[in-house]
Amino acid sequence: MEVNHMSPPPAPPLPTTDGDDPCRVDVTDMAIDGVTLLICLCGLVGNGAVLWLLGFHIRRNPITVYILNLAVADFTFLLFMVTSSLLYMMENVFCSTVVSLTYLRSLFLLSLFSYNMGLYLLTAISIERCVSVLCCSTRRPQHLSAVVCALLWALSVAVIAAVTSLCLLHEHEHCQIALISMYVLNFLIFAPPMVISSTILFIKVQCGSQQRQPRRLYIVIFLTVLFFLLFALPLSIWNFLQQFSFTLVPSQVVFLLACINSSANPFIYFLVGSCRRHCASVSLQIAFRRVFEEPEDNTACSNDTTMDTLAPAC
Repeated sequence: MEVNHMSPPPAPPLPTTDGDDPCRVDVTDMAIDGVTLLICLCGLVGNGAVLWLLGFHIRRNPITVYILNLAVADFTFLLFMVTSSLLYMMENVFCSTVVSLTYLRSLFLLSLFSYNMGLYLLTAISIERCVSVLCCSTRRPQHLSAVVCALLWALSVAVIAAVTSLCLLHEHEHCQIALISMYVLNFLIFAPPMVISSTILFIKVQCGSQQRQPRRLYIVIFLTVLFFLLFALPLSIWNFLQQFSFTLVPSQVVFLLACINSSANPFIYFLVGSCRRHCASVSLQIAFRRVFEEPEDNTACSNDTTMDTLAPAC
């Protein structure tokens, strides 16, 4: 199996001989890996705060179920990226192989598992909230969010298990087909509905036809999807092009962008939740409540206007 058919996580090139120096450290690679590591650590803290607050301190509702699962996916992805970045920095510094290529490829596949799950969850969130705006009278099943999340985790496990079995146990032709199939699933099945539904949601809210919507929540959804398209989607495009030995940018760059996406979500929640007139500063818990605590069902048609009164004015 050739490396270019299943590239591991952000890898600096192997040290090369330069004059009398048999092992020259690439400063650019080290800098990018260092920035990636720092962003991942910040993202782990942020997503950990999301898990703590939404799991124990904020009333559970359908949207928080999705956000909790998204935080788990982002946290897991960042954890794999921290491990990968540390390993490659050690290899660059010590000019020797720290772990086997098979182990690095396993990390890459596990990171793809978390990455795919994030895409699936964002698609589910966008579609559900779009339906809630367009179909006001439709009553959602009570445990729909939990069931959808369970099915998406099962799908993600099945996809990555198939890719892993073909990429680690068979020739690279089988691995290439498996990876291309996975990217086609992501691009054609999940990405278009996510983009279309989030765009419809944004337009409907901005047009003012749903003045009593929890606008903060929809702004969060739109920004989260936008950040995914700008920072996470390049990883899928890069990996897809890698199957045809076509590379536009170094692997470190696309993985850095993906880490920015997974780390940014908690800060999006806080910034959107903390924006309010005459309010200098709010706690993290209050900001999250403003975004995520909403009426359980039929939010699109509710006359409830408590989204801006969940926390006392500053």
